[in-house]
Amino acid sequence: MQTIPSPQELADKAAEAVRDLNHATQAAKGNLTYPGDAYEVVASLKALTQRLPQSFEQLSHFVEVLTESGAVTADYGEPDEHLAEARSALASGVLVAQTLAEFLDHVHSSLAPLGYDAGA
Repeated sequence: MQTIPSPQELADKAAEAVRDLNHATQAAKGNLTYPGDAYEVVASLKALTQRLPQSFEQLSHFVEVLTESGAVTADYGEPDEHLAEARSALASGVLVAQTLAEFLDHVHSSLAPLGYDAGA
């Protein structure tokens, strides 16, 4: 039976994947050769950013459930204030991710018509 990874494990894997991508896209590595290489990477990054708002919204819902439970404590201040700040920041994160996805869509479209002239 396969164990389903926890949300934390999946987020850790995503963070490590982006770290690996950062290394793979360094000019010295030579992993990017053609315009199509950038086009494909941008397409995947666009898909990633398009999916983030759902994660943020679902986390915000979880925080709302925590707020309603009344069972949350805080090391300092009022728990409800911290939970409200978290929900507000997650709502902002949704907007930022949507904006980033729009910019990546523009990049993707800009790269679409490009080819490579091996004779140049």
